[in-house]
Amino acid sequence: MRPDPRPPTNRRPREIDTAYHFCPHPTCAYQGWVGLGNLRANGHPNGGPWRQFHCTSCKGYVLENHGTIFHGTRVSVELMFRVLACLAEGLGIRGTARVFEIDPNTVLQWLVEAAEQLRAFSRSFLCDVHVHQLQLDELYALLHDVKAGALSKEEAIERLERSPHWVWTAIDPQSKLLLTIDVGPLTLAMAQCVIHQVVQVLAPACMPLFLTDGFREYSMALLAHFGYWLQPPRRQPQGPMTKLRWMLLPQLLYAQVVKTVRRRRLVRVSHHVVFGTLDAVHAVLAPLGCQINTVFVEVRPVDRKRTEILG
Repeated sequence: MRPDPRPPTNRRPREIDTAYHFCPHPTCAYQGWVGLGNLRANGHPNGGPWRQFHCTSCKGYVLENHGTIFHGTRVSVELMFRVLACLAEGLGIRGTARVFEIDPNTVLQWLVEAAEQLRAFSRSFLCDVHVHQLQLDELYALLHDVKAGALSKEEAIERLERSPHWVWTAIDPQSKLLLTIDVGPLTLAMAQCVIHQVVQVLAPACMPLFLTDGFREYSMALLAHFGYWLQPPRRQPQGPMTKLRWMLLPQLLYAQVVKTVRRRRLVRVSHHVVFGTLDAVHAVLAPLGCQINTVFVEVRPVDRKRTEILG
């Protein structure tokens, strides 16, 4: 239960705002609660750059950078920002370490901590999303050595066919919001995982229009997540009860864009409505001025079986 806010004291008003910080100690009654007035600024310990807070409830202390990637390190914030910026621009770990004259293991540790922080931030803020349509696609990922010339395309394809890596994405074409991205094989289990991640991000009452390519496993994954159990009535007054049946939600809309490629040339594009009706799909797309397509989630028009990302 939410504890009562701490009463104000007769001291002068506090100049440091602590409404966005909380006490992390597990024995404190105010653990995890913000804006209750239990934290007070207590200066900079040992002359460090970070301010220290004192909890008036459990009498504990906590630094203002608790829960961030800067906690427990004496490295400057500017250096870490520059290192992460170089990694985001595509510079390798060893190259970044040579530029800033630090150990490559340190760069790797900062990268892992930043990834965990971004994942926690995404889970906290990317939730209860309301979208009208979603485009899903899987992209075949090749090695960076292909672009550099160190590995031929044929060798890369032969190597990755033994352990293929596909990049699964789901994007809202209207707001360009990337709801999920994952890497895995082209299987039904991976399709189930991607749809499960999308369902966790969407609002409970949100039922968008799903648009994908001709990959058949999407229909099974959507059917498993957007349905309900139904008890059919008995045909006879006596006898065993009828078995439960998994029924599809009537408001689910799903359409596919099937592309036919011959000799690396697109020769035909066909549209198939898997769940719902064509009129219902057009009713969703018409106000937005869109048609049944997956252009916003694709890199370029290529064969569905292999999308090559060079670089």
